[in-house]
Amino acid sequence: MKPIPSLAADLAEGRTTSRALVDEALARIDDKDGEGSRAFIKVWHARARAEADLWDQVRKLGQVALPLAGVPIAVKDLFDIAGEPTTAGSTALKDAAPAKADAVIVQRLRAAGAVLVGRTNMTEFAYSGIGLNPHYGTPKNPWDRARGRIPGGSSSGAAISAADGMCAGSIGSDTGGSVRIPAALCGLAGIKPTASRIPLTGAFPLSFSQDSIGPLAKTLASCAILDAVMADEPAKVPEARPVMGLRLGVVRTLVLDALDATVSAAWERTLKKLAAAGAHLIDVDMPDLPEIPKINARGGFSAPEAYAHHRETIAAKAAMFDPLVLSRIKRGAEMPAADYIDIMRIRHEMIGRARSITRPFDAVIMPTCPIVAPALDEVATPETFMQKNAMVLRNTSLFNFLDRCAITLPIQGPSEGPVGLMLVGEHGHDKRLIAAGLGIEAMLAGK
Repeated sequence: MKPIPSLAADLAEGRTTSRALVDEALARIDDKDGEGSRAFIKVWHARARAEADLWDQVRKLGQVALPLAGVPIAVKDLFDIAGEPTTAGSTALKDAAPAKADAVIVQRLRAAGAVLVGRTNMTEFAYSGIGLNPHYGTPKNPWDRARGRIPGGSSSGAAISAADGMCAGSIGSDTGGSVRIPAALCGLAGIKPTASRIPLTGAFPLSFSQDSIGPLAKTLASCAILDAVMADEPAKVPEARPVMGLRLGVVRTLVLDALDATVSAAWERTLKKLAAAGAHLIDVDMPDLPEIPKINARGGFSAPEAYAHHRETIAAKAAMFDPLVLSRIKRGAEMPAADYIDIMRIRHEMIGRARSITRPFDAVIMPTCPIVAPALDEVATPETFMQKNAMVLRNTSLFNFLDRCAITLPIQGPSEGPVGLMLVGEHGHDKRLIAAGLGIEAMLAGK
């Protein structure tokens, strides 16, 4: 499916209809040879078609179109939809009370004209970067489907739905990398906003200290429109900044350790392209970064905050949880309050030190994930799962802890597995970061 700006132009000029776009999306979801049955937990066929027909009638009447009018969009299963239980990728919540209202971001998407086609699959309770779900199945990465590779998580279905044209863009969440990881591993763009920009009301929590909501799509321009709508900002794509003259900090601490061969080759090739296009590449040391995985390995914020939310459900329905998720949540029961308070203090101090290092740059850059998507059989045991999960989360989770905005862009070659380039901006400087990312995306595409 085309990028959202192109679809909007096609709709405005009469080259397509909302019904045609929605029918295309639903046909791909329903394709028995595709991944739709694993990418989606619920599909709203009748409602989506009815809304598409309504938008087509509005256009025939010559009404001014809204930014997403009649464009098919998918939302992760952790967002409230009025009248439905929010199950967050779990069967333990199937009998939960229906939501009384749409999540705020769902309200804003609908108000902008989006046609929501369904709820996408996810890691249960958003607690891993791999994307497995034993309850609803695991959608396969679009790369190397014959081998069978992970989609990345926790927004697994969001990535597959966008990559396979089941929607024009999808909405995920990002607590430690759950937008950027599946986007990077599936060859998509993705945005993790400054967490405070987009309201979490009506979004099922993992870690209220670090949760954020962001889009995944084939282009950064599509992501930028969805991001703006959810932040209640003017729904337009920022003007791209030329790569010439960009000051980019190349982080050399931790994030380049143990890169696999594909990621390393794509990274070095991208650095050369950026330098040739006139970007100023300056090596940066961030000495606090190695401490963050150690903090997260002990549970970080996610374990105690998730445990506080889930403890009653665990007491009643522990057998219904994915064991890999349950074991990680239960670590929160073991964290003393004093340790949690220490993490809060350490985070505050690290945020200040990081700001003093990165402030001179338009962005700091690194690979989004240090490895390409592992095969499903490479994460089949608890030990291999935990090892690969730690690797895919390593780079992204650093900047959730530091409360930054970030984007990922695909940088792989034509015959390579998907690799992401992560750009990290200053807290609250999302638009500036997106503008730089648009310039880099255009440069990488040879435009």
